[in-house]
Amino acid sequence: MHHRTSRRTLLTATAAAVAAGAVAAPGASATAFVPASTTRRLERLIARMSLEEKVGQLFVMRVYGHSATAPDQADIDANLAEIGVRTAAEMIAKYHVGGIIYFTWAHNTRDPHQIAELSNGIQRAGLAGPTPLPLVVATDQEHGIVARVGEPATLLPGAMALGAGGSRSDARLAGRIAGAELAALGITQNYAPDADVNVNPANPVIGVRSFGSDPQSVAALAAAQVKGYQSAGIAATAKHFPGHGDTTDDSHSKLPYIRHTREQWSRLDAPPFRAAVAAGIDSIMTAHIVVPALDPAEDPATLSHPILTGILREELGYDGVVVTDSLGMEGVRTKYGDERVPVLALKAGVDQLLNPPSLDLAWHAVLNAVKNGELTERRLDESILRILRMKTRLGLFDDPFVTRRGVDRTVGVPEHRAAADRIAERTTTLLADPGALLPLSRRSHRRLLVVGADPASPSGTTGPPTATLAAAFGELGFTATALSTGTAPTPAKIADAVAAARDSDAVVVGTYNVTAGGSQRTLVSALAATGVPVITVAIRNPYDIAQLSGTGYAASLATYSWTDVELRAAARVIAGHARPRGRLPVPVQRADDPTRVLYPVGHGLSY
Repeated sequence: MHHRTSRRTLLTATAAAVAAGAVAAPGASATAFVPASTTRRLERLIARMSLEEKVGQLFVMRVYGHSATAPDQADIDANLAEIGVRTAAEMIAKYHVGGIIYFTWAHNTRDPHQIAELSNGIQRAGLAGPTPLPLVVATDQEHGIVARVGEPATLLPGAMALGAGGSRSDARLAGRIAGAELAALGITQNYAPDADVNVNPANPVIGVRSFGSDPQSVAALAAAQVKGYQSAGIAATAKHFPGHGDTTDDSHSKLPYIRHTREQWSRLDAPPFRAAVAAGIDSIMTAHIVVPALDPAEDPATLSHPILTGILREELGYDGVVVTDSLGMEGVRTKYGDERVPVLALKAGVDQLLNPPSLDLAWHAVLNAVKNGELTERRLDESILRILRMKTRLGLFDDPFVTRRGVDRTVGVPEHRAAADRIAERTTTLLADPGALLPLSRRSHRRLLVVGADPASPSGTTGPPTATLAAAFGELGFTATALSTGTAPTPAKIADAVAAARDSDAVVVGTYNVTAGGSQRTLVSALAATGVPVITVAIRNPYDIAQLSGTGYAASLATYSWTDVELRAAARVIAGHARPRGRLPVPVQRADDPTRVLYPVGHGLSY
């Protein structure tokens, strides 16, 4: 098979690039050209596959357990209940799946050495089949608020934070670091970057997962991340086509409608996907959304031939892998049902079918569709060729295995962590400092109280945010106490915080998606009423400041995520160890009149 740069060479190159504060040239990209001779060889391989193997190659499936062959009993029970097999190896043997998706909740991502061994076990199972084939191992490692692999791997700022930083080189370096660590773990396809343009502040599912609201800025940063990920030897995935940025519904629970006209779509939603295609992206993920202007039949984009074939393939000229968003999401299940969805997706132009609720039902639905003539075997061959080309570019036919040494040399190494800290510092955004309080002096404000929301860690390995902030301030020479008050502080919690504030020189409040009548606003007002200066830090959406006007805060910042790397950076900025350099990548509208802008795109103070 076509030779590619060895995984070890890529990992070494990444470490060197990080140390130099730059990224390597794109010559090592996973999107290297696949020559005609390799295509012919792949076509001969496909011709040897049974119909059952071909059907399986189209599926990327979840499986419970930390091991491909010896998972814990609870995970064996879960696999039997949901998939009808005991282990990943049994699932691969029975259904010939082309890929596995890792989830934290499925116990796939306990620690780096375990993840690497799970990946190796999956590849051993794939190579033991009638037609030996390596698998793609995929996950959602967007960083920021979506991360399946946690500490001690390096966790980096997410998309909107990178949007606030505004640096294409930082976005690319973050992608290269993240990609190198995933590659060392045997994870070869990352469902990132998110290429949605977040023009709707009320979007419940995208939000800070987007780089921002400006299509050209999002396009530039998405392309930079694609190049970063793929230069590290993994496949990047732009999502969620044709664009999930302007919705008020969550496609996990219902089927959202996007009411953009064709012209609006072309101007607002399309640019990041065009840029990703131009950057040589390996895969694009579909959205379970309806866009009537693009498909008057009002089929979900995942099942829409006009959108996936007419626009993505023909208009955008994309011939890489198209993967569905999870087929377990309500957005795709409601109109046609689980048995029709995989067949309709393939007819629409999809290649990879991700995580159906019932693998057995979906697998047999595709098999039967070929047997009864609704799908041709040639149509399956087209998708399988795209999938195998991607696997070739990823080097999986050369050597799909990873090593403990590779993990130790790459995952969470000091150079990567230092780079993550540097990148994060350039994203922290100072929105307001009406009292000219910042930077905070240890001499005049040594005793700090840190209160606020403590949402669960995206990866299960960081936080809680109040403790992380307090520890960071402690390392900077302050005396800091943490008091978790939650996303909906009770009157008793507010009273506790007010009492503790009276013994403090300043209070830092971590806010999380503040609402107009919510008790987080009450908390900030009550603390400010003590006369002790209050610094608010929006740890998710940057819109909180609009809901806090009139509360009397002394300064307000945004971090776009509550992971440790962003919170530590915020502490360094507040303490003056780093200058605030972030600029809003989305506008913040006034709470009392959403038609008026409180802070425009590009707003951000410094000192």
